[in-house]
Amino acid sequence: MSQTLCSLRRWLRGLEPKARTYLERSWLAQFQPWLEQRALFRFQRQPLARGVAAGMFCGLIPGPLQIPGTLLVCAWLRGNIVAGGVATFYTNPLTTVPLYALAFYLGALVMPGEQVLPAWGSVAPGGDLSVQALATWVQALGTPLLVGLPTLGLLLAVLGYATVQLLWLAPALQRKRRLARSRWG
Repeated sequence: MSQTLCSLRRWLRGLEPKARTYLERSWLAQFQPWLEQRALFRFQRQPLARGVAAGMFCGLIPGPLQIPGTLLVCAWLRGNIVAGGVATFYTNPLTTVPLYALAFYLGALVMPGEQVLPAWGSVAPGGDLSVQALATWVQALGTPLLVGLPTLGLLLAVLGYATVQLLWLAPALQRKRRLARSRWG
């Protein structure tokens, strides 16, 4: 596991010079000082962690607004936009409905009173799966969903940030433990 994490870190660090070379040759060269100041293409622990957190939060934004939202949040938080963009892919047609149901339940936990998840059959007679039926179901989720989506987004962002931090530091912590054992043992 430690070798895999070290290899991943080396690979990510190797991407930074390639990204810088690309930036110098492309139309983005004029924006390079601003991009560099914002750490948008740095493949280091903090920018990567912030980028993943931004991507996890913005991944719950509907459809085509995920990537632009992630780019804006990465620029604001000074996070890696590549990591942020990749992190948004946890949402897809197979995971959207379960994530929205989870967001509904989180919103229902936060809101006063009892909230009940509307049954799919109540909005889609015959159980047909269509874009219109999905839109109607999402609309029927109402206020608990509106409260639950940012709550779930924040939870996922914190988990993503912490995961990157732990994975990045894991090899160093393992080396420290081995060194301590060799000194005492």
